[in-house]
Amino acid sequence: MSNHIRLLLTLSLPLAIVACDGKSGETGSSATTGDDGGDDGGDTSGFPANAADAVLNYSNIVSASYDDSLTAAQTMDAAITAFVAAPSEDGMNAARQAWLDSREPYLQTEVYRFYDGPIDNPDDGPEGFINAWPMDEGHIDYVQGLSTAGIVNDTDTEINAENLLAANEDGGEQNVATGYHALEFLLWGQDFSADGPGQRPWQDYDLTAPANPNPDRRGAYLTVASELLLGHLGDMSAAWAAGGGNYRADFEAESAEVGIERILTGMIILSGFETGGERLQAALDSGDQEDEHSCFSDNTHRDMVQDVVGVQNVWRGSYTRLDGSTVSGVGIRDVVEAVDADLASRVDLRIDESVTLADALQPPFDQEIDLANTDGRARVQALIDSLKDQETILLEVFSLLGLSVEIPTE
Repeated sequence: MSNHIRLLLTLSLPLAIVACDGKSGETGSSATTGDDGGDDGGDTSGFPANAADAVLNYSNIVSASYDDSLTAAQTMDAAITAFVAAPSEDGMNAARQAWLDSREPYLQTEVYRFYDGPIDNPDDGPEGFINAWPMDEGHIDYVQGLSTAGIVNDTDTEINAENLLAANEDGGEQNVATGYHALEFLLWGQDFSADGPGQRPWQDYDLTAPANPNPDRRGAYLTVASELLLGHLGDMSAAWAAGGGNYRADFEAESAEVGIERILTGMIILSGFETGGERLQAALDSGDQEDEHSCFSDNTHRDMVQDVVGVQNVWRGSYTRLDGSTVSGVGIRDVVEAVDADLASRVDLRIDESVTLADALQPPFDQEIDLANTDGRARVQALIDSLKDQETILLEVFSLLGLSVEIPTE
């Protein structure tokens, strides 16, 4: 979504662990069986002892995945710079592939949203500059039937960072001017193909024989937007870097209960409301490719996979980096298992199923949601249903830990 959702969170105090039978935990009651009491489950009068370790490991995962997102965006920026300097079909294809590659780590970071952290802080969070969607592409450049549309063709507007930031969502949330999807549109153009992505000609950037007017401004827009993305991702990397004096230091200084509350909030909202609802249900209901998340590049199926993998990373406490190394430690699963092993196993199964169903989506996504594609629509619906169930079972975890969260409705 392009707008920033301000969540209303309430923390039940004092925090109480709920035993497997759903009753409020008391000292000496079982935390691992359905018994009303007993001495084999440990003391449930306090928060799980491994919660603090889970918070610290979460910080490590967040830091690594934002660092990877920045690294991938730097590679994309280099490809864009090279393409604009010497436009060619090969150069455009290289820039497109770099964009696709850059999405893989970034999409796994979306689970860090929805609790007013650095990415979507209501005062200065840059999420709306990074991944705003859906977008009116005519705000940026020409579209079918409007050959002079957009900032690119408004020669009275200088293309620079200040102006693009000011133009982002100016006059409406769909007037997206920056971020991944602005770059996507500038690289692929509108998608009118039933079996492939947009086919913007590389000559749109050719100064000697342009396919469309203002190739110099289009190239400037592409490079400035890429540089802005680097800056915003760099801010996220810095906010979560180890060493103190930043958001991460404040996050880790809070109680483990507050940290787990925030972590779970991101998992819950991304699962059901955002991915299952805003990104999948809305597109399925309309059957319109304009409602898919990455509609120019036909990369929506990967968006869905990596969003769910991001939740899985946090749950398991493990993230695989671009170089193949792994950041791992105590996950939210371990915290839940310490209190209710059965619930932890049920969450395992549900998240794994969501990943499997996301992997089963067949590209291009706009054909999966086509009103005539019964099998494709069934695959999308199955993923939606699983994500809604995932939201519900993660809310059980919130209840187990004595927490509550208000799910946004719009």
